[in-house]
Amino acid sequence: MLRLLLLLLSTWMGSAMDRVPLRRIPSIRSQLRAQGLLEDFLKDHRPDMFNRRYAQCYPPGTASLRLGRSSEKIYNFMDAQYFGEISVGNPPQNFSVIFDTGSADLWVPSSYCVSQACALHRRFKAFESNSFHHDGRTFGIHYGSGHLLGVMGRDTVKIGQLVTLNQEFGESVYEPGSTFVTAKFDGVLGLAYQSLAEILGNPFFDNMIAQKIVDEPVFSFYLSRRTKTSTPEGELLLGGIDEALYTGPINWLPVSAKGYWQIKMESVAVQGVSSFCPRGCQAIVDTGTSLIGGPTNEILILQQLIGATPTNIGEFLIDCGRLSSLPHVTFILGGKEYTLTSEHYVRKEMFGNRDLCFSGFQAIDIVSPEGPLWILGDVFLTEYYSIFDRGHDRVGFAQAKHPIE
Repeated sequence: MLRLLLLLLSTWMGSAMDRVPLRRIPSIRSQLRAQGLLEDFLKDHRPDMFNRRYAQCYPPGTASLRLGRSSEKIYNFMDAQYFGEISVGNPPQNFSVIFDTGSADLWVPSSYCVSQACALHRRFKAFESNSFHHDGRTFGIHYGSGHLLGVMGRDTVKIGQLVTLNQEFGESVYEPGSTFVTAKFDGVLGLAYQSLAEILGNPFFDNMIAQKIVDEPVFSFYLSRRTKTSTPEGELLLGGIDEALYTGPINWLPVSAKGYWQIKMESVAVQGVSSFCPRGCQAIVDTGTSLIGGPTNEILILQQLIGATPTNIGEFLIDCGRLSSLPHVTFILGGKEYTLTSEHYVRKEMFGNRDLCFSGFQAIDIVSPEGPLWILGDVFLTEYYSIFDRGHDRVGFAQAKHPIE
């Protein structure tokens, strides 16, 4: 009997973890393409055009209007596909958010928002929450493909059974353009380091650690392949690792700069031949981006090597009938090879009654003190279970388990 009580007690004490189911939905890019609106959208939302059009709507000196760290996430959420549920306030108000390791802010639409995007999403009603604290400061976040302005506040935030008190967050009151009109998610919950935050105060996971809500200062992601039997479609585990979702050992890589979840990458090889950053480069692990990004000059060469041809709106098409003959692309991280086949790095979409195949690589130039950055988005993270360890400032990868079709 005593042994049973001790077992139950140890189970209860070690239960400060929470599984957040992630849903996968068509990306903004896919939705716009299906509606025949993608070309016009991309023309209207070039960062330079967007700034000229909407800069006068923001207070003078708004920091995020200057090209900087946030504007480097150009078209980030255009390709985001996975989101989950959180609640804010007491009684709780529910929102769907992108859990984004490439940013550090938490924001949801405000009931005072005047933009069309807010009218189509759930909005936070501060006056209905008895735990809300008004801050009064304003903030602006420039995502490149969407720019929002808001006010700051503090309130209770709940994910599953885990509750964070006095969490700083943003209420967006102005979201110009149509980026967030098309989005199926309401807001964004950033999981990067505090130095990346535009909203003052502790990011969400920092508060979870400070308030001792999780057993371990670790969270992990599992993203499923696109199959009819994919259950779950994805999962964020706060406070630990799920050994049932991966196989083999975990390969740990130290964080090289605490902003993004940034790591060193030794090289990128195409069909076994080292083709890019042979002397090493930096990469960021970004759950808010579906594609794999890299410096323009290198990605253009990579597109040629995989047989991708450019369209007039900057995407790269691949002949769907040639997938079996395309080369493997391998990323060398921590001395281990992470290989993607064409089945992994080619995105298939239905357009009318035919299949279109798009390259899962995109050109994006992000400059850091350590040199140009590559982005390992969901194309990579679907194949590899990813673990983010704040206690040891490291990222872990292991082979993800997927159901056999």
